[in-house]
Amino acid sequence: MSSYNQITSTIRKEYKERPDALKSKIVQWRGEPPILRVQKPTNLSRARNLGYKAKQGVILARIRVRKGLRKREKAAKGRKPSKSGRFFAMEKSLQSIAEERAARKYINCEVMNSYYVGEDGSYKFFEAILVDKMHPAIRSDALYRSVLNRNRRVFRGLTSSGRSHRDSIQKK
Repeated sequence: MSSYNQITSTIRKEYKERPDALKSKIVQWRGEPPILRVQKPTNLSRARNLGYKAKQGVILARIRVRKGLRKREKAAKGRKPSKSGRFFAMEKSLQSIAEERAARKYINCEVMNSYYVGEDGSYKFFEAILVDKMHPAIRSDALYRSVLNRNRRVFRGLTSSGRSHRDSIQKK
């Protein structure tokens, strides 16, 4: 079995069993800022599958997103229509929301992709792979040329989580 397969099977087993080490990591993540740059990926095999390389110009960020329904403002005066509920499900996935937040924080970088890292009762955690388009090491790399040619691709639904949302809207 290759090393990446071993990493993948170990992480899958951790997610199912939820050992104390993973719980303590998630507790620590809750105390950190909502968007934090990290040095190494939590799930190396998944990051490599999505295009991560350990080189200059490639950044990883861990993003914390609150789970659950979103609350709409209460209707002011007057007659309340029957559809004036207060809690609604977002049309975007939490992963695409996390990618957009990372793109807003790191303005000079383009989000290549993201993946799930963990969750607790209130939050879901994702790691986003960001690419600095102006870095010379990135400009010469053929893997990242597609990222370089598309500006602000997160907001147009061109990442993997955004594509699934974009496709579901087009089917309606």
